[in-house]
Amino acid sequence: MKEIKPIAFFHSPLTSKFGIPRQSGLSDSLIGKIVFEPQYQREEALRGLDDFDYLWLIWGFSANKSYDDSKLTVRPPRLGGNERLGVFATRSPFRPNGLGLSSVRIKRIVNGVIEVVGADLMDGTPIYDVKPYISYVDSHPTARGGFTDKKEWQQLSVIIAEEYSKCFCEEELTALKEVLSQDPRPQYQYDAARVYGMSFSGKDVKFRVEGNVLEVVGVDN
Repeated sequence: MKEIKPIAFFHSPLTSKFGIPRQSGLSDSLIGKIVFEPQYQREEALRGLDDFDYLWLIWGFSANKSYDDSKLTVRPPRLGGNERLGVFATRSPFRPNGLGLSSVRIKRIVNGVIEVVGADLMDGTPIYDVKPYISYVDSHPTARGGFTDKKEWQQLSVIIAEEYSKCFCEEELTALKEVLSQDPRPQYQYDAARVYGMSFSGKDVKFRVEGNVLEVVGVDN
């Protein structure tokens, strides 16, 4: 088999693993860009793609440390970090080949760069392939979802005071609120006094959570 190499890299306001949505499609305002390597940034490579609404991205968990092949179970955050499941029964980033699969919405294609919405990729993530999403074969609305059917994800209410919200443009602020509402904390941490920090659009956003309310308490450039 031919060795696979990145065909593109992802550009995103999320520059660290902390805070990245746990699945694609959870933030309808989070915009990122797929920037192809020079040999693929050509019109003919994308011909016909603007007739589709969604893409599949095959990408690599490039920020992860090396994977231990002897560990074949993981603890999904959705289960509170207390229950182990087989790695192939989850979408854990810690997996033998370190590959991710995401469905994203195409916003527009400009000069060979694809702007997409709702990606769960960190800035600088290598992309190994891009394929169009085809609804009649890719959509299975009645399919069972395993443990995700049994435990509903609880979103948080987000409070951002004006002194902090003015640090972002309207588009960035909407995306930030959506990302924070997904509760980026590790699911086994519930200390209301603890202040967390998350990189977003070149700024360090500090927040704390009490109950189901997340409050931004600082923004540093």
